Amino acid sequence: MSYFGTDFDVHGLVRRLNVSDIVVPNFDPAIDSESDLSGFQRNFVWKKPQMDRFIESLLLGFPVPGIFLVQQANKQLLVLDGQQRLRTLQRFYAGKINPKVDFKLENVTDNLKDLTYSTLEDEQRRLLDNTFIHATVVKYNAQLGGDESVYSLFERLNTGGTNLYPQEIRVALFHGSLVELLRELNSHPSWREIYGPVSERLKDQELILRFLAFHEEEGSYRRPLKVFLNTFLSNHRNLENLDVNKLRRVFESTCDALARTLGRKALRPENQINAAFADAVLIGMSSRISRGPVNDETGAVGVRERLLQNYEFVSAIARATADEDRVQRRLRLAKDAFEEIT
Repeated sequence: MSYFGTDFDVHGLVRRLNVSDIVVPNFDPAIDSESDLSGFQRNFVWKKPQMDRFIESLLLGFPVPGIFLVQQANKQLLVLDGQQRLRTLQRFYAGKINPKVDFKLENVTDNLKDLTYSTLEDEQRRLLDNTFIHATVVKYNAQLGGDESVYSLFERLNTGGTNLYPQEIRVALFHGSLVELLRELNSHPSWREIYGPVSERLKDQELILRFLAFHEEEGSYRRPLKVFLNTFLSNHRNLENLDVNKLRRVFESTCDALARTLGRKALRPENQINAAFADAVLIGMSSRISRGPVNDETGAVGVRERLLQNYEFVSAIARATADEDRVQRRLRLAKDAFEEIT
């Protein structure tokens, strides 16, 4: 990974945003990119006074912090840090905070109050248009492992607003057909029955990703788990070398069987979802139904109870759950246990 510095004039930044040469990535493609839930914070976190003061600083010629961008293969620039400033500029130039509210300066010095971009004096407009904001542009090569470096940068620079969970970063950084498949599977009725309400932080989608990654590449698992999932999503971003119809059938039939037999206990050793336990149960049941439908619908209840009484299994879901030996142990024990169901 390498980087370089460059300066963009404000007018040019807004123009690039408007034509999507610079994009604020969406942590969940289900959400409209113009929604207040878009971007690399939980939402557009700046309040109106902060937006006003930022525009005021530019109009007064004060220095402002720089932004971080990532140059993608198609030369499009992804906003790594600075979305609050860029969204504020875009909205001020458009004259709208949202479709129903005009963007007039309020929390500023008296001579700037009530001004919009269209009512700026020519001198003020030129000053704003021609003000430079420094950008650090990160260049990387995904084939040489650059995806992981950029993922790490997202984590380190994610300091404003509500911190992101790993799956939120993955969805934005590795967006493609596999992410869309995760969204689709996440709405499957049986999955919703065993998982519960939709997670606003995409924890449900991350569990599905874990299942797909272990189902397809269990033998190549190496810790850390985060990197394993990143690599799987990056390598199969557009479903390369994956049989999407088979994956959909496997996931849906596994969830259907678990919903009929275990219900909400399928992913919970006690009251809360345990991701390591969920991995084991999902992989165990999928392995069993690969040889045919489950006839004894009470059998899964006994399997669950026996697993939770097995010290080897319990230790593999209780601590150091990303360790290679513990991952292999809990998946093996679960597959062996579920194989007993007729």
